[in-house]
Amino acid sequence: MKSIEEISLLYEINEALNEHLDMKKGLYRVMDILAESLNLIRGTVTLLDPVTSEIRIEVAHGISEKAKRRAKYQLGEGITGKVIQTGEPAVVPRISEEPLFLDRTASHKYQGADYSFICVPVKKGNRVVGALSADRPYEGATALQKGEKTLSVVATMIARHVINLERLHMEKEKLRQENIRLKGELENRYSFTNIIGNSNKMREVFQMISQVSRSNATVLIRGESGTGKELVANSIHYNSFRNNHPFVKINCAALPENLIESELFGHEKGSFTGALHQKKGKFEMAHQGSIFLDEIGTMDLGVQVKLLRVLQEKEFERVGGHGTIKVDVRIIAATNSNLEDMVEKGRFRDDLYFRLNVFPIYMPSLRMRKTDVILLADYFLEKCCKEHFKEIKRFSTPAIDMLMEYHWPGNVRELENCIERAVLLCNEGAIHSYHLPPSLQTGKVSHTLAPITMEEAVANLEKEMIIDSLKNTRGNIKKGAELIGTTVRKFAYKAGKYGIDYKDYR
Repeated sequence: MKSIEEISLLYEINEALNEHLDMKKGLYRVMDILAESLNLIRGTVTLLDPVTSEIRIEVAHGISEKAKRRAKYQLGEGITGKVIQTGEPAVVPRISEEPLFLDRTASHKYQGADYSFICVPVKKGNRVVGALSADRPYEGATALQKGEKTLSVVATMIARHVINLERLHMEKEKLRQENIRLKGELENRYSFTNIIGNSNKMREVFQMISQVSRSNATVLIRGESGTGKELVANSIHYNSFRNNHPFVKINCAALPENLIESELFGHEKGSFTGALHQKKGKFEMAHQGSIFLDEIGTMDLGVQVKLLRVLQEKEFERVGGHGTIKVDVRIIAATNSNLEDMVEKGRFRDDLYFRLNVFPIYMPSLRMRKTDVILLADYFLEKCCKEHFKEIKRFSTPAIDMLMEYHWPGNVRELENCIERAVLLCNEGAIHSYHLPPSLQTGKVSHTLAPITMEEAVANLEKEMIIDSLKNTRGNIKKGAELIGTTVRKFAYKAGKYGIDYKDYR
């Protein structure tokens, strides 16, 4: 039967565990109660990592933080390691006489006095998740037996908290690994080596990105819509020294003039109708990182003044605010407008233009890099096939001719949309000319795509289908005929008519 002192101790421990929402605070309070009631000199709650089998101290009494970090055990190592491995409590009457006692914390030098060590497992069902240990002055076998029983009861009481700590550690480790994975994915995805292009114009762009990424220089990316300016901005940030800090993007053209200032610099509560709360602006959110200002040519002249101040002084005030906010932000801007013409007409500040135009990068239009068209088309074909679960291996020769002849006013974005449409329409092993949009088939520069007569158009289509079926079946006429839904006799007749020899495809 428990004594009044024991009941009082257990009640106090129960209150301590329920009092604190913070699990560690509750366990630290338990260790303080045990120190007062059981004359503890040292005490620890250790936790087993189920993945690495490493045992570390989570909560301690009478041990420094440095010693806690130093004390790590493997499963089965030392007294604590054996208790967690076997699930059985251990009692060491005199620490000085026990060779298995490792003293990893270097905290058990008691200058000749005899001290005992008690260690009991903390369990979740039959699984041991950690241990509770204590060392106290040696007071004989009866006192040791009583101390072991008390600690075993306490270990049962704190098990829920220890289990939650274990779960918390596992979730933190999972998040840490996920962050490492995502960061790696971002760096790989936005590496400038992953921007598709092998033309001389694109090689110049790659060289420019490589030169400017590791600096803090302001970058102005110029080029037509759809050329990949945002992709270049991503590459610059994720290959810079700021890649561990925020990368904030804002499209200046997508925001009304009366809201863009608030979006960029934030506002104070009550600064205008609808400002119910204080709001941080994009520049504050991007502190120590980079901010991407897309379509900067559409920015209002009043906001341009504030932006100029941020570029020059690295400071600003929120809308309706009086306090100056200092920021460390790298600015990457982009535009498809003729800023020089806008400066002449007074629609863009010349001082802001010169501050932005420190390191210009010009993105070539797709018609200026025709050698990259098929490279990009193959990349988008593979990407779209994965997204839409299609098995399409290549482009037919007439389809390639159409892609190369078209002038691509919408640049890379138009090409990507064109390939995605073709993938959705195609139920064969190759993209044919009739899968491509009508705009490509009626382009003015496309002199090879418009047959003189309907008969010639039909003949070209039949010839293309026969060749593709022979390629896919490696010259097997029977399988080729089945593939395009005709008889072997008709297939052979048409092949002979167009001078197609099945042996050439074996």
